[in-house]
Amino acid sequence: MKSWRLAVCVGLFAAVIGMSTVAADRKGPGATVRRGEYLVTLGGCNDCHTPLKMGANGPEPDRSRLLSGHPQDLAMPPAPKLPPGPWMYTAAATMTAWAGPWGVSFTSNLTPDAETGLGKWTEQNFVESMRSGRHMGHGRSILPPMPYEAIAKMTDSDLKAVFAYLRSIPAVTNRVPDPIVPEPK
Repeated sequence: MKSWRLAVCVGLFAAVIGMSTVAADRKGPGATVRRGEYLVTLGGCNDCHTPLKMGANGPEPDRSRLLSGHPQDLAMPPAPKLPPGPWMYTAAATMTAWAGPWGVSFTSNLTPDAETGLGKWTEQNFVESMRSGRHMGHGRSILPPMPYEAIAKMTDSDLKAVFAYLRSIPAVTNRVPDPIVPEPK
């Protein structure tokens, strides 16, 4: 066999083996975490659970607080009175505190911190929460603007992938305040 043919055959063989390795890697141990990261990104979880900070070009996600929820050191003043009419809610500049007819909600710490995040949650707790709209599947209601009704329609496999990704990110100790219920009228 001429050397160029041998080189082409060896090259094609290496390419096929390489593609098989890439395909196997996509289905390997990291695939679930990568799928979860994709779903978290596509689902916009960072939009509310990663606080915004002021950057050179305006507000930007604070990557040092990735998915850590409302900053514990940010004391919020009382929520403004809601205007009548079609306006329904107001939001903090960090996009981590929301006020509306339900009261005031603060976005949760989704990092694997054991004391202030999801570190003590099981995969089953997470799936049940996303299906029921209740903390750990049976606690207090998950409040707006969390779109749990849409997330509840995700497959078990996708919810488990999201949880796997959340378990893989750095833990951030950040105790988010409890929600504030509205004053009785």
